[in-house]
Amino acid sequence: MRRTTRETDVTVELNSTGKIETGDKVLDHMLTALFHYMGRSARVKAEYDLRHHLWEDVGITLGEELRSKLPEKFRRFGSAIIPMDDALVIVAVDISGRPYVSAELSFEEDEEGFEKTLVREFLWGLARSLRATIHVKTLSGVNAHHVIEAAFKGLGVALGQAIHEGERVESTKGLLEVWA
Repeated sequence: MRRTTRETDVTVELNSTGKIETGDKVLDHMLTALFHYMGRSARVKAEYDLRHHLWEDVGITLGEELRSKLPEKFRRFGSAIIPMDDALVIVAVDISGRPYVSAELSFEEDEEGFEKTLVREFLWGLARSLRATIHVKTLSGVNAHHVIEAAFKGLGVALGQAIHEGERVESTKGLLEVWA
């Protein structure tokens, strides 16, 4: 999947070998964790003007790529509780056709490059294009790096569960509106 704007040029290919090269070492590190825990190989390439645009557009492009690869029947829900040193983060995903994000990221110690606002932009881009509800909640954590990395690992686990092929349409309505 490729997204090209005046601000970014982003390509995300799932189930593809290659490198994750966004030009932002923190985002590369987080995406490596996300794809590993999702159980998928991926290639990501990006060029950008501002980090804000990069993180948002990578989220958008990833959501489009995930949605294009959804089986007709998929599990829809996924969740994880991830410990990482001082951090404990819970993540829940519902691929329902209703984009929403609740990102409660909290920590006491900042670390260069690890910014809550960028994570929120990534999550909102992903939620809008995948048409998913995503909740991320810090249960405890001191270090920004640990909290944010635990969130990306949890997101990988939760997405891996949610996109997995299922036996039925997971809706009492009989349909999910993710392809609209």
